[in-house]
Amino acid sequence: MTRIHPSAVVDPAAQIDATVEIGPFAVIGPHVSIGAGSQVGSHTVIEGHTSIGEGNRIGHFAALGGVPQDMKYAGEPTRLEIGARNVIREFTTIHLGTVQDGGVTRIGDDNWIMAYVHIAHDCQVGNHTVFSSNAQIAGHVQVGDWAILGGMSGVHQFVRIGAHSFLGGASALVQDLPPFVIAAGEKASPHGVNVEGLRRRGFSAESIGAVRAAYRTLYKSGLAFEEALAALRETVAQGGAGTDSVAALLAFAESSKRGLIR
Repeated sequence: MTRIHPSAVVDPAAQIDATVEIGPFAVIGPHVSIGAGSQVGSHTVIEGHTSIGEGNRIGHFAALGGVPQDMKYAGEPTRLEIGARNVIREFTTIHLGTVQDGGVTRIGDDNWIMAYVHIAHDCQVGNHTVFSSNAQIAGHVQVGDWAILGGMSGVHQFVRIGAHSFLGGASALVQDLPPFVIAAGEKASPHGVNVEGLRRRGFSAESIGAVRAAYRTLYKSGLAFEEALAALRETVAQGGAGTDSVAALLAFAESSKRGLIR
């Protein structure tokens, strides 16, 4: 049977798997679904059109599926979608999407989201990310797989954070952070390649070397931005070990609308 504390308020219309645990004084709205094996901590509020997959652990006092902090929002039935096996710790807030974007805020699988994190409307978070305590991302931000955000970091709206990147603690990110890159600072700037992270995830020495060479082309060669992109295109065209990673970095840079951190 579903293990729901007697003091929890769960709307009868909510779709709760029989194996879900819900703690004292939690509140679950009518348009919420929660998958098998998930745990919801005490005093947590889950509302809106929110779907939560299997095996999630949600800490006490979290607030999921709340109304977007967007003055244009007029009560449209937008959504929050959370995947599987995420850890979402105490006092985290994650809001619904808006119709001005795709109408959905989305969190992938296997993410580690620590206490007091805020993920705003229409954000798209991939898989295996880490949000350290008090990391805050504004609306429409995209976070790639395996990215790490340091504690008390802040991310401007519409910014993209590439896969396998690392944003240092107490940093302010106002432009796109490319894949594989470490950034830090009051206005975040690049500080090299996340070599240790790539090693832990099984990247070969050749692939890491190719990424480091691409970083030097982009940031250390003295080339103008478009010239650096042209050089990276030539590298990708030549092929060889690590080409896929360099191609991913190149594609990210070419599609940037806010510009890359420099």
